[in-house]
Amino acid sequence: MEAKPGPLVIIGGAEDKQGDCVILREVVRLAGGSRARIVVVTAATEFPVEVGNEYAGVFLRLGAGDVQPLHIGRREEAEAPFAERLVEKATCVFFTGGEQRRITRLLGGTRLDAVLHRMHGEGLVLAGTSAGASMMSSTMIVEGEAETHPRPGIVHMEPGMEFLAGLVIDQHFAQRGRLGRLLSAVAKYPHHLGLGIDENTAVIVSGLECRVIGSGAVSIVDAGALTYSNVDRADRGEPLALCGVRLHVLPAGYRFHLRERRPVLDDD
Repeated sequence: MEAKPGPLVIIGGAEDKQGDCVILREVVRLAGGSRARIVVVTAATEFPVEVGNEYAGVFLRLGAGDVQPLHIGRREEAEAPFAERLVEKATCVFFTGGEQRRITRLLGGTRLDAVLHRMHGEGLVLAGTSAGASMMSSTMIVEGEAETHPRPGIVHMEPGMEFLAGLVIDQHFAQRGRLGRLLSAVAKYPHHLGLGIDENTAVIVSGLECRVIGSGAVSIVDAGALTYSNVDRADRGEPLALCGVRLHVLPAGYRFHLRERRPVLDDD
């Protein structure tokens, strides 16, 4: 049988670690429950030991069989055979929050990058929160103004880790007022869907569909049918005009077909 890529668990940040832990509990379930072998990659954070130990404790409390933090602070460490072997034995690799640019600069093009893509293609679960969510896409937001209307130049984008094509992901979405910057991003790349994920909320991508879990919502911005934009003429600081953009807001339990760009409703 041909192997299928594993699920992607894309978390909007600030997920519950003390109460019901709906999202992290689902990560453990997808990874195999008591047989789960989870590797926690701390490349994004400046506090790798503290953050890695925190997640290891939570995953073990939720029933995972084995959890190993993997601290990558230099590109040489991403080339180490030890890191490759750890991922090859894992059923899930979890990326913590921090700064998404650190992940791409430390891992991009390395031996660890290659084994992550290979193992994900063979069924490995990949999960990430906050910065670990943003880096999942082929094009990622690395910085940008929040709580403002869309304008050219307010968002800066770079290549991501390319685990998921055709999307631009933003996190802490409602809590930090990031609709304007996500609209600015998809105005630049209208062939991409914009995925804005609230805190304590996650999108689980399996094949061409995704489903939402957690306490917030996911805002999906689709500029594929854009009828007018002044993005090519607008200068930095000038308001951006966008016509024909579609917005879907999906809470827990709802699904979306990524290729067909439509929600999957119960009566479909």
